[in-house]
Amino acid sequence: MLGKRVGGGHTTLATAPATVTVGSWHTVRLEAFGSTLRGFVNGAQVVTATDSTFGSGRIGVATYYAAATFDDVLVTDVAGPGGPTSTTTTTTTTQQPGTCATSGRPVGFASVTAWGRSGTTGGAGGPTIEVDTAAEFLAAIAQAGPLNICVCGMIALPGPMHNVTSDKTIVGIGSASGFTGGGLNIGLPVSDVTSPPADAVRNVVVRNLVFRDWADDAINVQMFSHHVWLDHNDLSNGYDGAIDIKRGSSYVTVSWNHTHHHTKNMLLGHDDGNGAQDVGRLKVTYHHNWFDRTPQRNPRVRFGEPVHVFNNYYLYNTDVGVACQADSGCVVEGNYFEDVEEPVSNSYAGPGGRCVARDNVFVGESGGPDCGGSVQEPRDYYAYALDDPNTVKAAVMAGAGVGKVG
Repeated sequence: MLGKRVGGGHTTLATAPATVTVGSWHTVRLEAFGSTLRGFVNGAQVVTATDSTFGSGRIGVATYYAAATFDDVLVTDVAGPGGPTSTTTTTTTTQQPGTCATSGRPVGFASVTAWGRSGTTGGAGGPTIEVDTAAEFLAAIAQAGPLNICVCGMIALPGPMHNVTSDKTIVGIGSASGFTGGGLNIGLPVSDVTSPPADAVRNVVVRNLVFRDWADDAINVQMFSHHVWLDHNDLSNGYDGAIDIKRGSSYVTVSWNHTHHHTKNMLLGHDDGNGAQDVGRLKVTYHHNWFDRTPQRNPRVRFGEPVHVFNNYYLYNTDVGVACQADSGCVVEGNYFEDVEEPVSNSYAGPGGRCVARDNVFVGESGGPDCGGSVQEPRDYYAYALDDPNTVKAAVMAGAGVGKVG
C-alpha cells in the first residue's frame, strides 16, 4: 500500500497484492519523483500512484494490521528537474558512494551540430531514476523519451546485448556500479539500408560504468546511430569488442575510458566490404583514453573520416595501436605511446588507409608512425584544446575510468 499522512490522518493512494513468505526477508523499495510514487517488492514494481500534495517531507515504512521487522533502511537522493528522487530500501546491500553525474558536455564529434541534432545531451530535460536490478534497468532503457538512469551497484545482465532507445543518459553511481554478463546495443537491428533512417537511435550518453565479462560486445553502436558520448567507463575481461562503432554510425565521442585485460578493444567499421553504409560517416573522436595493455583495435578503423585520436595514453599494446585501413582518414596527435611496437599504421592489414601523425611521444620500445596521405582536419568540425603530449600519461592515468566525474 502507498499512502500519505497529513496532520496525523492517513490517506491510501494505491494498493496492490504482493506474495511474501512469513518469517523471510524481502526487499521493499519506494521511489518518489515529483508527483509519481512507485513501490517495489524484491525488485519488481507492484504499485504506482500519483499525488502532488507535497514537494518535500519525510519518507518511511510501517505495517498496517500486520507485524514486520525493518532492517538496513537506506534513503538516497538523486537530483532531478521535479525535485529529489527519494528511495527507501530495506536491504543488506549498501549504496555505492558518490553522485549520479547526469550533466556534462562532450568534446569532439558528439558535440557537433549535424543530422538534425545540436550536440549530445542524453536524457536532459527528462526525469531521473535509480536502478539496481536487471529488470529495472532493462525497462528503463526501453522507455521512450528523455530519461536519466542512475545505476547503483553491479547489475548482472542476461547476455548478450540489450537495446538502448534514444535520449538516454546512463550513469553509474560511485566507482563500483555497472554491468556483468551483458552489454549495451545502441542502434537499430542490422539491415542493408544505405542512408540514415528517420528512427535511427540518437542522443545517448554512457558514463562512469564498469563493464565486465560481457557475452558479446560491452558497447555496440550501429545502424546510423548518432550523437553518442561514451565517457569515463572501465571495461575489461569480455568476449568481443569493448566499444565497437559500425554500420554508418557517426558523431560519436569516446573519452576518458580505461580499457584493460582485454584483446578486441575498439573497432570502428566492421568489414572491408561495408563502404556503402560507412563512406562519409563513422566520424568519431577518441581522446584521453587509457589503452592499457590492450593488444589490438586501439582503434582499428575502416572508412571513417576524419577519425580524431588525440591525447590518449597507450601502454604495451603488443599488436598495434591505431590501425587506419580501408581508405579511412585518421588524425593521430598528441598521444603518448609507451612500449608500443607499431603505434600508428595505415598498412596494418587489408586495404590501406590514410593517416596524419603529429606531436606524438614515443618512448621505451615504441616504434614510429607508418603514415601517409591527406586527411580532413577535425578543426573543420569542432574546436578542441590539445594537451602537451608529455603530460598525457600522468593526466590520463589520474583521470580515466570510473569514480572521476561529477
